[in-house]
Amino acid sequence: MSTNEASATPASLNFIEQIVENDRANGKNGGVVLTRFPPEPNGYLHIGHAKSICLNFGLAQQYGGATNLRFDDTNPLTEDTEYVDSIMEDVRWLGFQWQGEPLYASDYFDQLYAYAIHLIKAGKAYVDDSTSEEIRRMRGTPTEPGEHSPYRERSVEENLDLFARMKAGEFPDGSKVLRAKIDMASPNMHLRDPIMYRIIHAHHHRTGDKWCIYPMYDWAHGQSDAIEGITHSICTLEFEVHRPLYDWFLDNLPPFDPRPRQIEFARLNLSYTIMSKRKLLQLVRENHVAGWDDPRMPTISGLRRRGYTPASLRNFAERIGVARRDNVIDVGLLEFSVREDLNKTATRVMGVMDPVKLILTNYPEGQTEEMMIENNPEDPNGGERAVPFSRELWIEREDFKENPPSPKKWYRLGPDRMVRLKGAYIIKATDYVKDPETGEITEIHAEYIPESRSGNDTSGLKVKGTIHWVSVDTALPVEVRQYDRLFSDPDPGGHKDRDFLEFLNPDSLRIISPAYLEPSVKGAQPLDHFQFIRKGYYCVDRDSTADKLVFNLTVGLRDNWAKMSQK
Repeated sequence: MSTNEASATPASLNFIEQIVENDRANGKNGGVVLTRFPPEPNGYLHIGHAKSICLNFGLAQQYGGATNLRFDDTNPLTEDTEYVDSIMEDVRWLGFQWQGEPLYASDYFDQLYAYAIHLIKAGKAYVDDSTSEEIRRMRGTPTEPGEHSPYRERSVEENLDLFARMKAGEFPDGSKVLRAKIDMASPNMHLRDPIMYRIIHAHHHRTGDKWCIYPMYDWAHGQSDAIEGITHSICTLEFEVHRPLYDWFLDNLPPFDPRPRQIEFARLNLSYTIMSKRKLLQLVRENHVAGWDDPRMPTISGLRRRGYTPASLRNFAERIGVARRDNVIDVGLLEFSVREDLNKTATRVMGVMDPVKLILTNYPEGQTEEMMIENNPEDPNGGERAVPFSRELWIEREDFKENPPSPKKWYRLGPDRMVRLKGAYIIKATDYVKDPETGEITEIHAEYIPESRSGNDTSGLKVKGTIHWVSVDTALPVEVRQYDRLFSDPDPGGHKDRDFLEFLNPDSLRIISPAYLEPSVKGAQPLDHFQFIRKGYYCVDRDSTADKLVFNLTVGLRDNWAKMSQK
């Protein structure tokens, strides 16, 4: 690419792409683009991390580069290999592959220690015996400068000795820290002698008991980027105020080539959704949800179990773009993205959730036909399937009204009214049976029009309504989990005077058992996707067994919440 070509940056490029384009045009880093995705292995990834994954991996792919997966495992008290495994599974599931083997900040503990020694020898780091409360007090406020620690002017020799003894495990937790010596009067609070190391006597999931001092994120992050040769270190916007410290550490260590550049973008804020890892952990620990992969959770594993597809999340990330400032994205856009993807790929099947029996009184007893119904009208190569048809059928209770609310606009069944059974015949309701005690309709009687079979209709009849059905003889009983949004408030975590748990939606899960599906779904496997005609998109849950299929509602056919909010 020539300089002139690169300088003519298309307006469609986002601001990060423009930075990369300019770097390449100026020959920076030899045109190489190496990004990284650096999750902390202390929880499951959520939809916000999915945006970051798509950005980091997608940007590198766009410019022929690569992406490192690096676990920021600097706090042994909160980390677990369970989280490491889940993170790798999520990245792969989204369709990305990192360069080489997974990396860990703990891979660099020896090098980070050596860099700390370098700063101590340069008089730019010191061991502080102050308590955490004293350090907090001495930092000052955003409008008032901090004060120097009484230990700030220790000699290089004393600091080297104490730091070595910290590493050797001579001191208890919390008794000493290593701090960078920068500027206690800086308007940026992160430059007021930040802590680089703290003492934690705890077993690390990778390094075992080798270390009892662990680096803070701000110290480990930039140096890990530099060690790996990262060119563009892309972070969310809350790290913008950390960037001067990121650069200060790099400025005061031996030069790195390439030298990483930190770039911040707005994190994903989604309506009706909690993104705080702490609050998500609270939901799990207090059993408000059934684990990290509960289909109501915004975790990638939860979205996967609910039936969201990798393509839908990638399309969503591309659709919302990359912004410089925080904003809130309507969760309806995420639901639209998965609906759009599944519409093209999901096999259509018929399923009845609230069944009432329909008896075709003039249909021969004992007779069964096979109706050929298209698998997906959006897929020209989707083919057809055979669906058994018989005298007795299940239909949705809501598809018959004894007294239609608006007869001229009611296109479903009622006394003396006609509809078409999907892929089958036109029928006319003739009678119905009610439970004498409850008044509930228990049977609907109708006659079918033999000449009206779909694909060979010679009846000349025109009907406006079509309803779905399942043959009673071959219906497959299943469990259906009707999931809704976990929170009823658009900003459940944004109320300072109220607990976010107050906004839990009591109707976020409703279990239907049995529902009845056509027999073509028998043998379906976990994560197989289907559209239940007229109902929504569903996928097979991992709780399914050979004897009982369980389906999760992924998303409805339309955004009912948007309609509700307009009322």
